[in-house]
Amino acid sequence: MADFEYGPVEIFVIGFDGERPGQEVVDAILRLIEEDTVRLLDLLFVSRAQDGDLRVLELEEIADEYGLEGLEVVELGLAGSDDVDDIAEGIVPGTSAALLVVEHVWAREFAEALFQAGGRVLQTERIPAPVVNEMVAATSE
Repeated sequence: MADFEYGPVEIFVIGFDGERPGQEVVDAILRLIEEDTVRLLDLLFVSRAQDGDLRVLELEEIADEYGLEGLEVVELGLAGSDDVDDIAEGIVPGTSAALLVVEHVWAREFAEALFQAGGRVLQTERIPAPVVNEMVAATSE
């Protein structure tokens, strides 16, 4: 059985009002990493000033400021300039975004088993948490 070095990888683009996410967002990311739920492969922060200037910061540039000094990124550079260009269009003046590339550590073993069995993922779809919670609340009334 061939071992997969990585499980499924997902890119998250998370938008914020203002120039940076709050500490609670950074803490939530750190908890996921500490619990070995995800492995952080890349992280960029992109913000647009009120005058329209775009600023892109990589992890090593903001680690001290965000309390991420000890955080290790496995494959720095997976998020490329094309990704930044794509998200930059949606960042209006006075807002920012974080681009996270994460490996779903929990799914690595399942991906290996699926591959060995000759299976393949035909489709995957993510339903945002607010939508799921609204649906559950609506059906439980």
